Amino acid sequence: MDGRAASLTITDKIPYFLEAGVQPIVFSAITGLKDERFPHKQFLAWGPAAFRFDFRHWIANQYGRGFIYKLLTRTVSILLAPFIGIEKLLLGYSSQWSWALPAFVRGYLLIRSGKVDVIYSIGSAWSAHLAGVWLKRATGLPLISEVHDPLVIRKNPNDQGFEKPKNRDARFRHYLESQLCKYSDYVWWFTDGALHYAKVRNPNLNTPGNARGFVVMPGANPPGEMQGASQHQYGEHLNLCHFGSLANDRSLSIVLRAAHTLFQKYPEARNHLRVHAYGAPLDSLSVSAINQYGFSDILLAHGRLERDPVTGKSGRERVAQKMQEADALILLHGNDEWCAEYIPSKFYDYLWSGRPIWGITHRNPQLDQMLLDRKSYLSADGDEEGIAMALERIWLDWQQKQLLQPIWQPIGVDQAVSSILSHIAQEKVVS
Repeated sequence: MDGRAASLTITDKIPYFLEAGVQPIVFSAITGLKDERFPHKQFLAWGPAAFRFDFRHWIANQYGRGFIYKLLTRTVSILLAPFIGIEKLLLGYSSQWSWALPAFVRGYLLIRSGKVDVIYSIGSAWSAHLAGVWLKRATGLPLISEVHDPLVIRKNPNDQGFEKPKNRDARFRHYLESQLCKYSDYVWWFTDGALHYAKVRNPNLNTPGNARGFVVMPGANPPGEMQGASQHQYGEHLNLCHFGSLANDRSLSIVLRAAHTLFQKYPEARNHLRVHAYGAPLDSLSVSAINQYGFSDILLAHGRLERDPVTGKSGRERVAQKMQEADALILLHGNDEWCAEYIPSKFYDYLWSGRPIWGITHRNPQLDQMLLDRKSYLSADGDEEGIAMALERIWLDWQQKQLLQPIWQPIGVDQAVSSILSHIAQEKVVS
């Protein structure tokens, strides 16, 4: 409920669920905005670390990040420091675990009052799944679970995820996955790879008396009034745009190294190529590459796009506009093993833009095929020569005003809801 990818996957589904006769009661943290279309209850986590985290975001939303924010957050941090230390020593879980406590208590009371027919847990944040399992076991109501990111993080292609991690938080997530596969009535993942590895670790999945597992691509809604690709205009610069978060394992530095190679072969490209980053701050590797090559005029960081008070356009609408203005969109997949089970959520937003995508991907045949089916530029992460060759092709295509014209095949949220409801209906018929 705060505009981030995890919240959008449920926020965007709700209108379609409402059309299908589903009446939601939503539980969330207090860090986002409250939705007034339906009962939306926001809870502070009860654990000290998570309380501090949520409190910081709540205060920032209320008062900004000025003097009041600094005074209150520092005071709360000092008061909670010994309790956070004890929590970490005794449990060792990530701070989010404690949000499951108020969610379970309030959920149980609602169920006892006869106001709930189905429990639906959604994460990203695994505390939602923990609360869902607790409620299922306490009440017996049907539980459906939507797993965004893999709960078990594999180390390499040969690692199936059987080994119990030494880290207590990772070990608990390993256990929670097994609980979802056992107690959920329906559970789905966002990629073929994620479902495959979950099934390998939990052979009871899709067997009688256990969860029915399947894949649902989340899709995205077209922002604002955008319903089709706009006519692209070539300008003075070749504008490559990246949207969303960056990190050292998902860094624009690989694009800057390719740009360095390009400029050696085509010096004139130095005056025309621009890489735009919208969203989170630059990662440290990108900053180092800027300094190493003197590319402060090549990589331009614009930060997060918020609502424009002049035009009234939301941050999401402004992002969509910038996507459509790009010559090509950069899709950084990352280089961790879990990329085999993950598709960046921005991919679905990119599809609505109608602009060519340059995907730099890592061991995900499903994502690669979707990119190729829609006519995209494609590189393998870690293949420095291949990435440089892809950028060179983009440069030459741009010079000739013949950039790839993508095939218009966006994936909407409506298909996700339709897939979910049809799977559930089919399973009920089979049962």
